[in-house]
Amino acid sequence: MKNKFYTYIQTLQDQICRRLEDIDVGTKFREDIWERPEGGGGKTRVIENGNVFEKGGVNISAVHGKLPETMQKMFNVGEADFFACGLSLVIHPKSPMVPTVHANWRYFEMYDDNGEVINSWFGGGQDLTPYYMFEEDGKHFHQTCKNACDKHNLDFYPKYKKQCDAYFWNAHRNEARGLGGLFFDYCKATDDMKMEDWYNFVTEVGNSFLEAYVPIVEKRKNSAYTAEQRNWQEIRRGRYVEFNLVHDKGTLFGLKTNGRIESILMSLPPHVQWVYDHHPEKGSEEEKLLKILEKPIDWV
Repeated sequence: MKNKFYTYIQTLQDQICRRLEDIDVGTKFREDIWERPEGGGGKTRVIENGNVFEKGGVNISAVHGKLPETMQKMFNVGEADFFACGLSLVIHPKSPMVPTVHANWRYFEMYDDNGEVINSWFGGGQDLTPYYMFEEDGKHFHQTCKNACDKHNLDFYPKYKKQCDAYFWNAHRNEARGLGGLFFDYCKATDDMKMEDWYNFVTEVGNSFLEAYVPIVEKRKNSAYTAEQRNWQEIRRGRYVEFNLVHDKGTLFGLKTNGRIESILMSLPPHVQWVYDHHPEKGSEEEKLLKILEKPIDWV
């Protein structure tokens, strides 16, 4: 399974990067291949200062070795060997009219002293973070997520949509990071779902990513915007950074397993502001966004 899934994310990385380069035209992804001293490595691809995308990364990794003590406590296990692979991406467009997007699809295994798999699971999801609210974009993104889920189980979309709303919640700000999408973790074999079934579901979601995001980019990338709207985008990006550094499990996992710091922090946008006690004007489009982020919405 680990070889099968790693092969899949290698192909998906190529597909996503190629499509985003076609949209941007102005620049291409830079690739870094890296190795982790404790075992494994990855392929980081970053796009910067393009016509459409100001900063973005589409990274894959496959790491293995002894499970660090901090992770032993998280999983409530003793000493164990592990393997983890996944694709993680974050795209920060230049225009405040185009939303930021994040996605991740991953697979994890743990082994006993004889090298036998004692635990394995899939996880992942995809979510949208706009700076200005276009309701049809939220509906399109969520409908695409629902379509992918419904092919496997009609309960998946409402369940994983709810988990996404709960996960991407900036508790210290009491607001959502964005409009959500899907979030699932610890997807393990059961009587109803074998690991092969989970593989089929996770790859279905991965394959839906471009369909969920690209039409929104194409629709908004040429929209005019003002310096004030760009300013708002940078302020909202600050909330994005706060979530990633304070709450995000993937960032913490990377830091605690001696991951490659440039790959872990590629999710951070290049231009960000933290303005003291900032509040948008009453009745403005900026305030409208904040109102929507106060409580999850049923987009479909």
